[in-house]
Amino acid sequence: MLHKIGGKRWTGGVIINQQLVAIFPEVVRHVILSLEKGKQQQLEEVRLRQLRPIELIFTDGVFYIKQDQRILSQSPIDAMIATPEICQRFLNLVSQHSLYTLEEELQKGYITISGGHRVGITGKAILQDGKVTHLRDITHFNIRVAREVKGAGQHFIPYIYNKDGLQNIMIVAPPQCGKTTCIRDLARIVGNHHKVAIIDERSEIAGCLHGVPQFDVGLRTDVLDACPKAEGMMMMIRSMSPDLLIVDELGREEDGRAIQEAVYTGVRLIATLHGSRITDVTKRPILRSLIAERIFSYYIFLDRSKGPGTISTIYDNQLQKIEYVQTMVSQSC
Repeated sequence: MLHKIGGKRWTGGVIINQQLVAIFPEVVRHVILSLEKGKQQQLEEVRLRQLRPIELIFTDGVFYIKQDQRILSQSPIDAMIATPEICQRFLNLVSQHSLYTLEEELQKGYITISGGHRVGITGKAILQDGKVTHLRDITHFNIRVAREVKGAGQHFIPYIYNKDGLQNIMIVAPPQCGKTTCIRDLARIVGNHHKVAIIDERSEIAGCLHGVPQFDVGLRTDVLDACPKAEGMMMMIRSMSPDLLIVDELGREEDGRAIQEAVYTGVRLIATLHGSRITDVTKRPILRSLIAERIFSYYIFLDRSKGPGTISTIYDNQLQKIEYVQTMVSQSC
């Protein structure tokens, strides 16, 4: 499949955050700004791997920039290469020419930039006492484009609210299926009416920059940025008395223990987990006691069958599959 790159820049509004575009290598910047509105909106990732083809990932597939810079193709043959100069220039722009100031981010393997976008980085890991303390020889980059999709969370509302009030739900999906986008919008919807606390360990949900959320996460929402989930949940309960906690990508045993403590204080919870089927949930050690105690009212699975954020299957607190009926909910809720 080929996409010809037009000569006119679309001027109907900002599709890609201009601060994000500014850090792209010049060849990528030119191509993206030349794309039609619809194609710009589909951009999910830009990947730079030194001495390999520059890769643009859209909703409808992977594309490469041809050497003449006028065609996007799904074939890597004759594609633009990420030269050492391109990679170094990109690293300088992302780090503002000072890797030292990003030492903490480098330990985590990603940098959050203005607009809530995340740049994943890899290279040679420097270890101390068995832990990564720094990265050097950075030659691989994954620029993940973050967007607000208002309305993405609306179909979850019948499962979050019932006659008893807010419910605990778990959203399960493989990477790139819209988990974070959906819970970001759920924070906005619920946070316009209830006290919501986001523990944003990876700075992806609210996309905070210098402590300020770059996304609309609700009028009554508080954010604890870059804090481990287990510690952050208890900090937010003690300090901000939320009605609802939101956490992304459970993974550690202490996360499960913190959830148990949190829900028994009366706080409700929305959490996400990597997985694609119910056995991915039941086999996770951190979830066994949560399942046994029926902490979560619903386990909602997402896929990309109709685009990111598609609800595919729903299970109740006894892990029985229930029928999903798509319900239109006003975005003003």
